[in-house]
Amino acid sequence: MIKVHHLNQSRSTRVLWLLEELKLPYEVVHHARDPHTRLAPASLGQVHPLNKAPVIEHKGLVLCESGAVMEYLLDQADSTSLRPHKSDPNYYQYLEWLHFAEGTLALPIIATLLMGMEQRDGSAPMDGYIAKELTLDLNYIAATLEKQAFFAGEQFSAADIMMTITLEFAANLKLLDDKPQIQAYLKKVQNREAYQAARALG
Repeated sequence: MIKVHHLNQSRSTRVLWLLEELKLPYEVVHHARDPHTRLAPASLGQVHPLNKAPVIEHKGLVLCESGAVMEYLLDQADSTSLRPHKSDPNYYQYLEWLHFAEGTLALPIIATLLMGMEQRDGSAPMDGYIAKELTLDLNYIAATLEKQAFFAGEQFSAADIMMTITLEFAANLKLLDDKPQIQAYLKKVQNREAYQAARALG
């Protein structure tokens, strides 16, 4: 049985979503953020020293990092359409977006979230850098979704799961208000039964 350590208001929702899509058996251990500091509780640090979610436990393995967890779970499925085969022309496009979600997109979005917690006038060097990165990233995403249905082409994949959860953070920060292509995409994937089941868990 795969054990998922789930932190509320975190990106670990993507792991629950993938497990629902794959129909793999799992159990959830819930961890709650401190209501004042918004930090993860010590209970999560007892599972993995990084004290972050998602974390899974399976057959003696304790694994952190969303991308690594997603790849591991895909390997546990007998077969899946959620990851193109390496011979598929869309495979490396899938791989790019799978890593783009955390490697490129997450930084300016999380920075926007954190910097919004303090008084700023928008003139600091970091503000300009973040604005530039957000514009570049979101325009690239919008252009991709204008020409194809999903991030790895015309078929839904685990790359969409990775990207959706990060894009939801952006939507909550009002960063997608002028991006109708991305908003329409989010509505489409959020209608998936597996997504709804994962959200219901926390």
